[in-house]
Amino acid sequence: MKRAGRVMLGLLGLMLFSVIHALVTGSAGFGWLESLVAVFGLGDPLVVSVVSELRLPRVFGALLAGGLLALAGALMQVLLRNPLADPYVLGVSGGASLAALLVMLAGLGGFWLGLGSFAGALCAMLLVFGLAHARGRWSLSRLLLTGVIVAAGWGALISFVLAIAPDARLRGMLYWLMGDLAGVEPGVFPLLVLGIGLALAWMLARDLNLLARGGLQAAVLGVPVNALRMGIYFLASLLTAAAVSLAGNIGFIGLIIPHLLRLLIGSDHRLLLPAAVVLGGSFLLLADTLARSLFAPQQLPVGVLTALLGVPVFLYLLQREGR
Repeated sequence: MKRAGRVMLGLLGLMLFSVIHALVTGSAGFGWLESLVAVFGLGDPLVVSVVSELRLPRVFGALLAGGLLALAGALMQVLLRNPLADPYVLGVSGGASLAALLVMLAGLGGFWLGLGSFAGALCAMLLVFGLAHARGRWSLSRLLLTGVIVAAGWGALISFVLAIAPDARLRGMLYWLMGDLAGVEPGVFPLLVLGIGLALAWMLARDLNLLARGGLQAAVLGVPVNALRMGIYFLASLLTAAAVSLAGNIGFIGLIIPHLLRLLIGSDHRLLLPAAVVLGGSFLLLADTLARSLFAPQQLPVGVLTALLGVPVFLYLLQREGR
């Protein structure tokens, strides 16, 4: 079996392990068989209630958010031709965060929180694209600089909202900003975004492989470079928007997961893209399980754990690549 096939089987095994581990782990001392049976609505009603209403939604939410971020990160790194690019580099998450904080400030939550953060991310995407494409000029450097400046503006507005927020709501707002899967409601929409996004990106895998080698070489080989870049930007932004609306700001997944997979299976996006979705979801699910069990019954924001785990992993990858 080829190495890529073995890696994919290993990633699927890791996903299965992470799902089972998340379902059986928690402050309530349920056995693993008791917890797994409860997924199907069987056994003790208390165990069924805890597993189906608390743990199972977090499992689906973590898998979806991690897959969305990893896929968006892989696309952003191709778009900007930079392995250090991540889904938040162009300011999309800033618009989502600001809109979500305004929804919380108004005393709303649940559906309105997801809708507001998604709408904010879309507005940020359109703003960055409009400014970067002003008067018909388009370049990667202009897009990147525009995204960085807009992200700084969002950061200032977010600080302002936090400064005027009442103390009763400030803690929840800060938890959301750090990434939190408590009370997550996955729904059908993030699943559709992930499925359609992965399908579209996979169909463009050949063009992505050529674009990763350089825009000029891709153009010579018949790739519509400008149209492809705009499509990648919009698709990666939509994926990021769906992830942020689902789980808040969670860093490093879109940065380290594609980087790690390029070292394991190479840069062929026909393999890299689905592998990124599987590994990204598994990584976030394991981090969330650790976040809610490390100091149980107190739960940490999962974004804190992904940062603590992501920094040493990324530094190791950089050192390994340098050698």
